[in-house]
Amino acid sequence: MKKLIHILLGCLLVAGFGCRKSNYATDYKDFYDGHEIVYTGAVGFAIVQPGNLELGLKWKASPDPSITRYVVYYNNGADSQVVNITGKQDTIRTVIKNLAEYTYSFTIYSYDAKGNKSIPYEVNNAKVYGPLYAATLLNRGYDAVTPYVLNDNGSLTLNFITPDTINIKTVINYTNGAGLAAATVLKPDQSAITLPSYKAGTEIKYKSYYIPQRTSIDTFAVAQFDVFPKIYTYVECDKSLFKDDASLPNDVYAAYGTSLSKLWDGSAGPQAYPNIFHTDEDHGIPHTFTFDMGKVYNNLARVEETGRQGYHNPADFEVWGIADITNAATTLQANNSGWKAEMISKGWTLLKECVRSDDGNNPVRFDLNSNPPAVRYIRIRVVKTVDFASNPQGSNWGELTFWNKQ
Repeated sequence: MKKLIHILLGCLLVAGFGCRKSNYATDYKDFYDGHEIVYTGAVGFAIVQPGNLELGLKWKASPDPSITRYVVYYNNGADSQVVNITGKQDTIRTVIKNLAEYTYSFTIYSYDAKGNKSIPYEVNNAKVYGPLYAATLLNRGYDAVTPYVLNDNGSLTLNFITPDTINIKTVINYTNGAGLAAATVLKPDQSAITLPSYKAGTEIKYKSYYIPQRTSIDTFAVAQFDVFPKIYTYVECDKSLFKDDASLPNDVYAAYGTSLSKLWDGSAGPQAYPNIFHTDEDHGIPHTFTFDMGKVYNNLARVEETGRQGYHNPADFEVWGIADITNAATTLQANNSGWKAEMISKGWTLLKECVRSDDGNNPVRFDLNSNPPAVRYIRIRVVKTVDFASNPQGSNWGELTFWNKQ
């Protein structure tokens, strides 16, 4: 009897539990008003495209055909932007404008026409740039050692240092040889750029442009143009003003029917006798000669020396300069060990020692020492000729040309 009672009680408990379980299984339908939850296809991956007080978002469209729009929420959900879908699209793009220069978080949902939405997709640490970032930008630096090179064809090459990796271009404004405003663009992978022509003495300005990130939708420019270092051009000294009436004591003289003035007669290339300056052979080597350029030059910068066809060309010579020859004469011979000290005491400046390693025939240019004094009178001291061993007395010259930098 006891066993029978226990069996009956167990059956009643099982029946009661089964009825209760059935009620729990239908509770969620009562909570959702009898409808199931439907999720649309979610955003899989978004790319942040920072901009100037705005930000772009780009993501691959969901394959869910029911999606009609995406909504981007930000500012803790207080603001949003709707992106409506029209037709089939592979990529979804939107730009959110009027943002502050700040780091944002965004949440993206997809929706269908019935208002069903996807699970959220979070975009964090999305930086928006603006005037604070722009204020940190600097124009690309130029090569401080050799900022530019003036080319013989009249063009001008500007040299720059390696830019920051986010530099995209540098705009250069200048005046061309015809006097017209011109502009060119230096790319970030270029270390130099050549202006085909340039008007001497005019200003060159440049401004650099940057992007904060490689995916940026906006470009930022440096606030102001910088001025490139002053460009000096080489202007040939006027040979029509040169004179041979400045000879000083112990200077050599022209021999064998030649003339000192042949040095500035405009001859091009190595000259043949007698169209040369042939020094006498009485003074030996070293020896000196002096002439007047006819006017004062404040930035004498370059000399070109051309030899004689054949022999006795200078291999080593010094170029000295002074503005006023009054009381500038020296008394010592050029081969005297005290000659240089006396020259300096008289106000002369050594502009350059020019050394050639060839046969001395063809024209060779030498840049004079920087920051020279004002110069009108030139004194040349010949230290050695190419054939000094067989001819220790004289030297031969074809042409001398000087340039002033301005």
